[in-house]
Amino acid sequence: MSQPTAVIHPLWVRVCHWINALAMAGMVFSGWRIYNASPLFPFTFPSSFTLGGWLGGALQWHFAMMWVLGINGLIYCTLGIVTGRFARTFFPLSVKGLLKDMALALQGKLQHADLSHYNMVQKLAYLLAILTGVMLVLSGLVIWKSVQFPLLRELLGGYETARYIHFFCMSFIVAFVVIHLLMVLLVPKTLLAMLRGR
Repeated sequence: MSQPTAVIHPLWVRVCHWINALAMAGMVFSGWRIYNASPLFPFTFPSSFTLGGWLGGALQWHFAMMWVLGINGLIYCTLGIVTGRFARTFFPLSVKGLLKDMALALQGKLQHADLSHYNMVQKLAYLLAILTGVMLVLSGLVIWKSVQFPLLRELLGGYETARYIHFFCMSFIVAFVVIHLLMVLLVPKTLLAMLRGR
């Protein structure tokens, strides 16, 4: 009789992952509509890729998803630390191992046979995504409630600088998601593991 396959992603990880995916999509697409109302750069996002219909609608979507993303992120990070999953999954992390895995990745030779084990590139990418999420929250607070968070505003270099930080952090997250989806296409069993845990 065959042994049952070990759980790769516990239920709380899977629930948080899918809530995060939906909330992040809502935040990004509504954020692009908000950006279009006062662009930082000489370009805007196509209206068909934005959410909210107009500035007021986009702000409502953004604020609604902000709470979903914030609470979900807090639950995910708390459980990740308390259960020891972060320590097991993202560490140890070494420069030597990272350079080795990056070289293998560039050659298309990085293995994904064991989904319960993250290579150094994955570890760094996920850690950076979490830290970027924190910076998105902090810069978002300055943009949303600049008067109420004067110290945070000054630490981030002022309101306008916070907008640039928010934009570049969003860009990193979007790039992370695109690469993440490409990896899912290359290794479809990762999607199954995130759906059923095994």
